[in-house]
Amino acid sequence: MDFQIVLDKVKTDSAAQTRLEKFNVKFKEFADKVNIKVGRIGLYQQAFMHSSYINDLGLDKRYNNERLEFLGDAVLELMVSDHIFNKYEELPEGRLTKLRANIVCEPSLVVFASKLDMPALILLGRGEEKTGGRSRPSIVSDAFEAFLGALYLDQGNEGAWEFLSDFVFPHISSEDYNAVIDYKTMLQEYSHQAFSESVTYELVSSTGPSHHRQFETEVSIGDKVQGTGAGLSKKESEQQAAKSALKALGQEV
Repeated sequence: MDFQIVLDKVKTDSAAQTRLEKFNVKFKEFADKVNIKVGRIGLYQQAFMHSSYINDLGLDKRYNNERLEFLGDAVLELMVSDHIFNKYEELPEGRLTKLRANIVCEPSLVVFASKLDMPALILLGRGEEKTGGRSRPSIVSDAFEAFLGALYLDQGNEGAWEFLSDFVFPHISSEDYNAVIDYKTMLQEYSHQAFSESVTYELVSSTGPSHHRQFETEVSIGDKVQGTGAGLSKKESEQQAAKSALKALGQEV
């Protein structure tokens, strides 16, 4: 695939060009932080190009990050399998399968990506940027896998393994690893202990088209609003509201 086609098209769109220039600066900082000596920068540029960015340029979808995501998904699953197979020698196949699923699932990848500030690198189209695409779990997790695919092509097995060994495997501290955090339960338990007050959630807005609706929710303890959250479902907006409230109350999340 000739990625130069994308770069030439970017030059004709000032907004896309500005986004790419900012990406180049941020990615250099990122590469330094994770100790990557970049060989083929175009691979990493493409890894963070969401379909909306490519659509805005009027280019075919094969130029977005989905092909690299496909490759990165396979690399991630193989290397995670290798890691837990050797680390947890006592676990039977069924337990290994469950543990691997907990590591490579969307919530886990969002955690790994967020700890490295990867969402800030994602190249989005104008519309997706305005509707909060940068915080959508599916977009963030896909970008993480695409980055891993790019890293594998640029640095080979060794480079991908070193990255995972430094920034993913250390988080797998036990065979019961699970990245899914229930902020609503955390807030409920904290509220009961600290205030003896009930927690309530109120949907305050619902905007956007039916296929991409954005919900905003407020959470109150007693009669005082403690946090707000947004998401692409009521459930997600409530979880984000609870997370916001926990932060406002000085709790680590």
